[in-house]
Amino acid sequence: MGNRVIREDFEWVYTDQPHSQRRKEILAKYPEIKSLMRHDPQLKWIVSGMVFTQLLACYLVKDLSWKWIFFWAYAFGGCINHSLTLAIHDISHNVAFGNKQAKWNRWFAVFANLPIGLPYSASFKKYHIDHHRYLGGDILDVDIPTDFEGWFFCTPPRKVVWLILQPLLYALRPLYVNPKPITRMEVYNALVQFIVDLVIYYLWGLKPVIYLVAGSILCMGFHPISGHFIAEHYMFLKGYETYSYYGPLNWITFNVGYHMEHHDFPSIPGSRLPLVKKIAAEYYDNIPQHTSWVRVLWDFIVEDTIGPYSRVKRIFKLTDDKD
Repeated sequence: MGNRVIREDFEWVYTDQPHSQRRKEILAKYPEIKSLMRHDPQLKWIVSGMVFTQLLACYLVKDLSWKWIFFWAYAFGGCINHSLTLAIHDISHNVAFGNKQAKWNRWFAVFANLPIGLPYSASFKKYHIDHHRYLGGDILDVDIPTDFEGWFFCTPPRKVVWLILQPLLYALRPLYVNPKPITRMEVYNALVQFIVDLVIYYLWGLKPVIYLVAGSILCMGFHPISGHFIAEHYMFLKGYETYSYYGPLNWITFNVGYHMEHHDFPSIPGSRLPLVKKIAAEYYDNIPQHTSWVRVLWDFIVEDTIGPYSRVKRIFKLTDDKD
């Protein structure tokens, strides 16, 4: 085990993000993939079942001791909440009701947000668009750690702390790197969320609220499912900035592991991404991929070649120079 990450900066490149060109090539060869670009009618029922499961859990945990509150938050409720954040990720691409029902998608994301305990969906939507459009973009893609994160969290113990702090860093990083005006939908998201939190507190007390919030924070931090945060875009091999994972955890994460496929075709619901891989197999079978999110976390911690600096960055010019 190394003592310190040897990288001292990001991997700066001067090429466009690769997914736009790949998308053109794949569609030219397999135009039938366009038929997969439609909403997923099952998504709303699956998400609704998860939301109501968590509301039932709130009732069941109201009389538990605190140690069991945190145990079930980490082992059960937090897993559902993390899965709901990935449902919100899917919904942000309008796959719940289709592009013609954008408002329905936005409000359904607010509904999916309820068990998470803190408002999340509207802000995620606002920044996630930039992550796809400007993948690796300096300042624009707030999925990339800050220079401070890369400099400070450079040893195995510090990287463990960094993984634990992931929820906090994901929440605060956009406000520091690329702050945007608060939207009306973010206000609605917060109002609805806090009203529901207060109703749960009024009905069943503080423990169910802590169960929801603690589960979200714990399972988006140092948890096996959170391996996808590192697996998706951290550069484990030079020259590759997006990776897929095809293991069983996709069953409870809306196929977020099919991440190369997702960035190639963000308008295709997660439930149909395995079909993309099957149709265009030669584009996905022979590129680097992860086999375990737990192994990803382990390698991230112990390898001195990998750390928060292990990301590809590029400069995007957003305005035309008229001079």
